[in-house]
Amino acid sequence: MAGKRRYKYNPGTLSYELQKPSLRLSLLRVLIVLPISIVVAIGYYMLYTEGLKLKTPKTLRLEREYKEALSNLELIGKKLEQSEKKLEVLQVRDNMIYRNMFGMEQIPPEVRDAGFGGSNRYPYLEYSENADLLLSTALQFDKIIKKAFIQSKSFDDVERVAGQAGEVAKCIPSILPLPEDTKNFRWSGAFGYRIDPIYGGIRMHEGIDLTGALNSPVYATGDGKIEAIRYEYNGYGRYIMIDHGFGYKTRYAHLNKAVVYEGQLVKRGECIGMLGSTGKSTGPHVHYEVIYMGRPVNPYNYFNNNIATDDYHAVILGGRQ
Repeated sequence: MAGKRRYKYNPGTLSYELQKPSLRLSLLRVLIVLPISIVVAIGYYMLYTEGLKLKTPKTLRLEREYKEALSNLELIGKKLEQSEKKLEVLQVRDNMIYRNMFGMEQIPPEVRDAGFGGSNRYPYLEYSENADLLLSTALQFDKIIKKAFIQSKSFDDVERVAGQAGEVAKCIPSILPLPEDTKNFRWSGAFGYRIDPIYGGIRMHEGIDLTGALNSPVYATGDGKIEAIRYEYNGYGRYIMIDHGFGYKTRYAHLNKAVVYEGQLVKRGECIGMLGSTGKSTGPHVHYEVIYMGRPVNPYNYFNNNIATDDYHAVILGGRQ
C-alpha cells in the first residue's frame, strides 16, 4: 500500500494541493533506512551462517564444484602415472631393441630427464590451496610432454635409419678376414679369457686369431672407412681400424703391410693388408676384433657360417670392383 498522502489548503486557489516531502527530508529518510537495512541483512546472514551453522546456496554450489575439481585433478594424476609407466616401457624398448638393432647410441636417462631439476618452475602455485597436489601434477605433466617429445624424435631417427637397412647389412662385419682355403689356415685363438701365450697368466682376448701363410691377403669384413693405421711394438704391431658406421668397428692386427690409407672407403671383400707377425706375436696370423658401441664382442657371432668357399671368393671379387 502506498504511503499516506498529505494535502494542504491553498487559499489562493481555494483548493487542497498534494504536499511533496522536501529533499532534505527524503535524504534524511534514506540515511536512516539504508544503514538499518544493511545491519539487518548482516545480522540475518550472521545468524544464518554462524548461529545456525547453515550455508548459503552459492557457498554450497562452490563447495560442490571445488570437490569435483579436486577429484578430477586426482584422477588426472593417476592417469598421468599410468601414461608415464607406458612411456617408460617404450623408452626401454627403444634403447634396448630398436636403437640397438641399428647400431644407434642409446639415449641416456640424463637426456630424457633433462630440464626438471633446479629452481622452482611453478611459483604461482606455491600459495594455492592443495599446492602440493597442484605442483606434483603440473611437474608430472611437463615431464611426460618432454619425454614424449624426445621419444618421438628418437622414433623418427630409427625410422630414418631403418630405411637404410640395405646399407646396414653391407656394413655389418659378416665374413672372415682370411679365407678358410688360405694356405696354413687354422683357428688359433678364440674370443674370451685365456692364458697369455707370451706373458702367461689369464687375460682377456678381445678378438680371434686366424693363422695363415706370411703375406696372405687380409680382407675387409664389411663396407666402411679406414679410420686408423697404426704400429704398436709391444701390442698389436701394425694394425688397421675400419669404422663401418652404425656402431661397428673392426681391427686387423699383426699385419706385415697395409695396402690402404686412412680415410679410404673400402667394400666388404676388399684387400686391406698382408698377414704378418708384427708386434706381440708368436707367428704369422691376424688378430681380428669386432667392436660394437665401443665394446669388443665375439666376432664369431657375426660370421655367416653358411657361406661356401666359392661364394666367399665371389665376395672378394666384388670387393675389388
